[in-house]
Amino acid sequence: MPHVLVTGANRGIGLEFARQLLARGERVVATCRQPGRALELTRLAARHPGHLRVLPLVLPEPRSIAELARELETLDARIGLLVSNAGVLVEGERFGTVELAALRDSFLTNAAGPFLLAQALAPRLAPQAKVVHISSGMGSIANTSALHSPSYAISKAALNMATRLLAHALAPREAIVVALSPGWVRTDMGGANAPLSVEDSVAAMLRTIDQLAARHAGQFLSEHGSPIGW
Repeated sequence: MPHVLVTGANRGIGLEFARQLLARGERVVATCRQPGRALELTRLAARHPGHLRVLPLVLPEPRSIAELARELETLDARIGLLVSNAGVLVEGERFGTVELAALRDSFLTNAAGPFLLAQALAPRLAPQAKVVHISSGMGSIANTSALHSPSYAISKAALNMATRLLAHALAPREAIVVALSPGWVRTDMGGANAPLSVEDSVAAMLRTIDQLAARHAGQFLSEHGSPIGW
């Protein structure tokens, strides 16, 4: 039985992915920066013995990615679904005060990290694996009508390109690579005014993921599976 690997799984959308996947009997590898502080993941592991393994991952650090790949090889774990969820958002950005550090860090974590992770884990992918990048509607160039969170938006647009490139690179393995927007979700990142609960967002995304087929490779989709303009 292949594993599901979820990054950024210590809170918010990533944690809810772990919860819902475990509830339906999946074997999950959940990654976060500091597993020792991931108390909810520790509780989940206790409730699902043998089905959840929590491992450290700091994106896009090459050493951390390599250590994760080695651990998966040691476990002889094949990845049937990779959910690249880990990301950062710089709050309060305004035009005229956007800083290079914010742009750089957002790109490294939100775009370069998922690309490098998929590249490193390609040998561990199961046949017809699914690689899902949690993107954002803010990464849609076609739908941009104002300046909001530029570091985040630019990095998510870059993630969308990474998705298209990986779809081509992993096509010989019959992997399906997509970018998926979770919608506007009530998390630490989305804020209290967001209309979607994290439970409903993840449930919708899992339904979409379950229905992914080869024709969807390289697409940018909403949580319900409808195409989003690039």
